[in-house]
Amino acid sequence: MPVAAQRIYLDHAATTPLDPVVRDAIVSALETLPGNPSSLYAEGRAARDALDAARLQVAEVLAADPGEIVFTSGGSEGAALAIRGTAFAAAREGRRHLVTTAVEHHAVLHTVQLLTQRHGFEATVIPVDAEGLVDTEAVTNAVRADTALVSVMYANNEMGAIQPVADVAEALRDHPALVHTDAVQAPGQLPIDIPTLGVDLLSIAAHKFYGPKGVGALFVRRGVRLSPQIVGGSQERNRRAGTENVAFAVGLGTALQHAESERPASAAYNARLRDLLIEGIAAIPGSRLNGPSRMRLANNVNICFAGVESESLLLGLDAAGIAASSGSACTSASLEPSHVLLAMGIEPDLAAGSLRLTTGRGNTKAEIERTLEVLHELVPRARGAATRTAAI
Repeated sequence: MPVAAQRIYLDHAATTPLDPVVRDAIVSALETLPGNPSSLYAEGRAARDALDAARLQVAEVLAADPGEIVFTSGGSEGAALAIRGTAFAAAREGRRHLVTTAVEHHAVLHTVQLLTQRHGFEATVIPVDAEGLVDTEAVTNAVRADTALVSVMYANNEMGAIQPVADVAEALRDHPALVHTDAVQAPGQLPIDIPTLGVDLLSIAAHKFYGPKGVGALFVRRGVRLSPQIVGGSQERNRRAGTENVAFAVGLGTALQHAESERPASAAYNARLRDLLIEGIAAIPGSRLNGPSRMRLANNVNICFAGVESESLLLGLDAAGIAASSGSACTSASLEPSHVLLAMGIEPDLAAGSLRLTTGRGNTKAEIERTLEVLHELVPRARGAATRTAAI
């Protein structure tokens, strides 16, 4: 059943609507490119040309070589390929140590955990400060002679903290350890060109920047040894087997170039909406802004409300026609407080009342004002209901 058009969508960190231009590019590819890009006949060559063009689009935005781009199924696979692929390759040289941070997406944390629990790797997880920011020196001090990989996300998906990835990469320039960044939240909001960041591996997902779900890309710097995690074919220069999803790769390339071209204006527009939200929510008693005040994504607002549970807020907002979340969409069914907020030192009871509002291209000032109006009514009501339930 389609969602009513008048609803207010404030969960762009979870996924973004498909851009009509991207949709048209995908449909055109589906209708006109039936061939397998590995086939030598005309239909296959046409599909290969479209795939190569999409790869070039991604490479241009990243200021990379097209041969350094691997198409994946999304951000989680990209992170897994970067971490497992480089870890297994480095293990052949006796380097079995990994470094990451406590606020990474579970796609990173669980992959690192799997390597330590089942494959004999060691890992150092770096804590963050009260704003959710990691210290560059703490990361570099954790690196050992046998460190294979350092993975620090570019921008946090829950509370929007922008991490010092470029500083970490610069500090480790002369160390054999590779640097990966989960940049899933960055396209269209932050510069993602490799010369600026200096990383060896970078993963993105199309549906975070108005592209289709189910496709992503991983930058792998030339010369990096990567053990493939999906085998059975020579696609993607032997780094990921399987027939490429040509139509969705076309969609990703189109969406990424569009997001990059609109980035300055889009970031400024979203920052105005974000600041309006923050200012309005600050007037609600018992509210607390989570994350940094400055080094923050332009579209991210994460707050906690004392004495209120996230579930009641989300249901109340949904009933009022507003889509929001309490944190990562990948853990939306979990009743546990966010690991990100707990890593920042927020008490579990307070973290249980978190709310994430993330704006996007289609949002308006009127929608933000309506959301604030609803929250100012909803939070006291939810807090009162929680108090009455606790007293029973």
